[in-house]
Amino acid sequence: MFDFVREKRRVVQIVLVLIILPFAFFGLESYQSSGESAAPATVNGKKISQQEFETALRQQQDRMRQMLGGNFDPAMFETDEMKQAVLDNLVAQRLLVERAEAVGLTVTDEQVAQVIDGIDAFKEGGKFDQARYASALANQNMSPLMFEARVKDDLVGQQLREAYVQNGYTSNAVASNIISINEQQRMVSVAYVPVQSFVAQASVEETAIKAYYDQNQKEFQLPEQARVEYVKFAINDLMAKSNVGSEDARKYYDEHLPEFSTPEQRQAAHILLTVEATAPQAEQDAVRAKAEQLLKQIKQNPAKFADLAKLNSQDPGSAMNGGDLGLFGRGMMVKPFEDAVFSLKPGGISELVKSDFGYHIIKLVAIKSSDAMVFDTVRDAILTKLRQQKASDNFAELAEKFSNTVYEQSDTLKPAAELLGVQIQQSAWLVKGAVSGDIWTAKMMQAVFSDDAVKNKRNTAAIEVAADTMVAARILEHKPATARALVEVREMIKQKLIHQKALDMAVKQGKMLLVQLQQGSKPVLDWTVAQTITHAQHGALDVAMVRQIFQANKSKLPQYVGAESQQNGFLLVRVDGIKEGEKPDDVKLARYAQQLRQMTGDELFQAYLADAKLKAEIKLNLPKTAMDKP
Repeated sequence: MFDFVREKRRVVQIVLVLIILPFAFFGLESYQSSGESAAPATVNGKKISQQEFETALRQQQDRMRQMLGGNFDPAMFETDEMKQAVLDNLVAQRLLVERAEAVGLTVTDEQVAQVIDGIDAFKEGGKFDQARYASALANQNMSPLMFEARVKDDLVGQQLREAYVQNGYTSNAVASNIISINEQQRMVSVAYVPVQSFVAQASVEETAIKAYYDQNQKEFQLPEQARVEYVKFAINDLMAKSNVGSEDARKYYDEHLPEFSTPEQRQAAHILLTVEATAPQAEQDAVRAKAEQLLKQIKQNPAKFADLAKLNSQDPGSAMNGGDLGLFGRGMMVKPFEDAVFSLKPGGISELVKSDFGYHIIKLVAIKSSDAMVFDTVRDAILTKLRQQKASDNFAELAEKFSNTVYEQSDTLKPAAELLGVQIQQSAWLVKGAVSGDIWTAKMMQAVFSDDAVKNKRNTAAIEVAADTMVAARILEHKPATARALVEVREMIKQKLIHQKALDMAVKQGKMLLVQLQQGSKPVLDWTVAQTITHAQHGALDVAMVRQIFQANKSKLPQYVGAESQQNGFLLVRVDGIKEGEKPDDVKLARYAQQLRQMTGDELFQAYLADAKLKAEIKLNLPKTAMDKP
């Protein structure tokens, strides 16, 4: 039973992003329902709420921020394409859980508890710590109920996915052919018809230069530019101004003592004899009779509990450890099991306990009493949390005032700066369409170069450029887009046209040489030393050329192929030899076959999910988000 849970722990790494990434979470009720106007989608009549959508969007945004670092641009999340992708993913997740439940796939509370118990983020000294668990979730405004619901949904959906992925099919013959294709080697030499050889022969008329200039004006445009003053408002600016004292921290500590306390935990061992709750009565009676005999033996000699567990328990996760389940608190096991454990005294043996898994015989090994952390050890963490909360509250209030101020007094940023208690800053020259730094996102640049900002000299709206960071700007200087004069770009155009003419001549010469080679002639060429390539390793040769090389007829060598190369003119390749890979051993064949089965299984799953979408009643209403608001 517990093996299933251990195998699924990797799945929960996805769920762990929920507590690692810094964004707001909402209660379970809002996660499951919302008003009609706030539902970006409904799936078979069940709503995906606006809150759920924005949470998913921000989650993906934070993932990308961590991955890309300084290269991250929040503007990518302002596009309809990104929002649609996030919403489509939510729909797929909802369908997956719905379909899994419809076919009877379930995950018990005990299994969820075992998964959470194995997550390192919740451990202290290598063991699950209830206080750390509660604190980690509370720091993200997330209840254990919601986190556990999401873990359960992920595990249920993963069962359905694996039912397809693990049942993909491929034959050993196909796997062998794939190996043969992948590992075949071809010995090749290359020769170039270089573009540089024809540059001296290429000439360009002034009329051609003028015509190119006239026909490609956009190529010579100097983009619109602006220099602005701006006000930046970030939640971090409020942290230092959030006055929170030791008395506030003490009050919080006293009112939230469970958050800083380790609840009573118990260490228990059990022997499990499994039987389905839906099994025939005769089968259930037989298992119970066996359990009673074991219980009788244990009561006669309690010291043999561990040995009997190793021999008889059908819980592979604990049997080898003499049935030991380690320490756990209330809420971590199914109710009948928990009730029995917390009614025992150390060393006590329970009567038979019936659960969804079968019959348990439980021994209470030890009790770890509740223990509260001393206030002084958590004081600084509480102060930081309270400052963050106060800053967050102030930010929400001031953000609206900031937006209103830059709009209502649109001819100056001074009132907005005074409102926030910050300095007005100035930018370097900004180029229209060029995103730069953390502030000048695509949306911010669009606002700076809007007609209202340029022509009417008004403030831009207060725009969110990153999480909890807003900026409003006002143009100080503006340069409209202008075309560079022909005299400035004449030489550049000339060199470009000469290169194109030389390239055309090189390609023409290369194609002629290729025909001669294929017809058996042997023109003098500077062939490189032969190199060995495969489909996966082919040096500087591009994929298109590699495809030609491996499509060349291997029955008569050498073979010749060729293609245009923008930088080098024309590339000729001579295929001199072919070496087949060694016959794969059973281990390699099995590995390839397994990978191919996973691939075909995943394709089956994607087809299943696509079919589920076609048959479902899905209504989409791509929503606006907080990032879209001025």
